[in-house]
Amino acid sequence: MRFTSEQRLDDGVLERGFTLGEIPGFLWTPGSGTAPAPLILLGHPGGLHEMRPRLVARARHSVAAGFAAATIELPGSGGRPRSAAAEAARADLHRALAAGGPVDDGIVDRLVLPLVEKAVPEWRAALDALLRLPEIGGPVGYAGGVIAIGIRLAVVEPRISAALLFAGSFVPRTLVEEARQVTIPLQVLLQWDDEGNDRQLALDLFDAFGSEEKTMHANTGGHTGIPHFEGDEGNRFFARHLR
Repeated sequence: MRFTSEQRLDDGVLERGFTLGEIPGFLWTPGSGTAPAPLILLGHPGGLHEMRPRLVARARHSVAAGFAAATIELPGSGGRPRSAAAEAARADLHRALAAGGPVDDGIVDRLVLPLVEKAVPEWRAALDALLRLPEIGGPVGYAGGVIAIGIRLAVVEPRISAALLFAGSFVPRTLVEEARQVTIPLQVLLQWDDEGNDRQLALDLFDAFGSEEKTMHANTGGHTGIPHFEGDEGNRFFARHLR
């Protein structure tokens, strides 16, 4: 990990850009002199530049509650090399959605499964580097999407103690089955009127999770209409499990 930029935001949060090999990312931590903080990994659908305002808002909210927050760019997004196979699958997905019909499982598998296979090892490598920093004390939570990435991380990464998952992206059927192996505490956000989300699949996925403690917060509204109070609910969830 190599830090490439540093700035102090107006609320005292320290924001640092970094690269992990060729993967860009950001780390947000409380002001100097604080004890090592538990870490929340901020998942997103890719495109750090476009997503940055929303990620910064989420990070500042987390840091205000005493956590550190970090994120990395996804494979094939931002300035990272594109995959021709993924671009073809994404085009097929957009055509299926525009036609108003169901999205074939094969399209979802072609788009999501290779992303999960590439992204999860990168998240784990980032976690290795972040936990070496003196300002990061653990334990670790995961918050956001892509929900399929969150599922795999919850299964294979023992350092993640709790996850707040955003049910707003397609999930291959094989990962719905894999969700039965998830046992950490979960909170799932579902936007009931999300035009691009398969609501029934999200409900089936929630039912499949093997966690003894799992909660779903379903709110009316579209994909980006998550109520502001869910940020406070998320901080309370992580406070219960990361401290």
